[in-house]
Amino acid sequence: MLIAAIVVVVIIALVAFVIGSYNGLVKLRNLVQEAWRQIDVELTRRHDLIGNLVETVKGYAAHERGTLEDVMRARGAAMSPGQGPAQQAASEGMLTQALGRLIAVAEAYPDLKANQNFLALQAELSSTEDRIASARRYYNANVRELNTKVETVPSNIIAGMFHIGRAEYFEATGETREAPRVDFGQREATIPPPASYAGSESGGAAYPPAGAAPSGPGAGSATSPDEPPTAGSSGSGSAS
Repeated sequence: MLIAAIVVVVIIALVAFVIGSYNGLVKLRNLVQEAWRQIDVELTRRHDLIGNLVETVKGYAAHERGTLEDVMRARGAAMSPGQGPAQQAASEGMLTQALGRLIAVAEAYPDLKANQNFLALQAELSSTEDRIASARRYYNANVRELNTKVETVPSNIIAGMFHIGRAEYFEATGETREAPRVDFGQREATIPPPASYAGSESGGAAYPPAGAAPSGPGAGSATSPDEPPTAGSSGSGSAS
């Protein structure tokens, strides 16, 4: 009787372990799938905004046909159904690069940059990129937890029994590893300081950079610190 009781207890423990491990794996798999659906929603929104952005640019720069076609071609590839997370990440990276070239083109059209629809699309696209980055972090965290369970003992035995495999990460690669920004060419540009820093608003004088040669009227008549001041120079100081 004692041996039979021990066997029953061991069997119950094994069954409980199998059920608990399986349920945990299924829960993680469902979290990964749900996180991917969130990314898919934001990617769909991104694709729609980029399409609207292209149409807006086309109204001002229709002759930039090559750049516009590159963006639409990359957008079409990113929208292709049936892509896994890794392939989708690569497609989105190509779209980001094409979008960057379109943004560089937009810099040459002041009227386009001042267009209210263009500015609204810029803001919406930037917000969408931020949400994609946040959703990607959440998705990858769940993928990491699921893959750890699938690969480690003893949960890997249960995963193999029920055919629960690893999930793919959704990661940017190469030049698109940073979260995409829509800054319309300002990332690499040298932006001059505001006019107030140059003294136009505060009334102060603008200071030349260190080591720069003096310029303007009278620049060549500056006296050396070793030379005595002339009468003219002392007179001008007293007059002030």
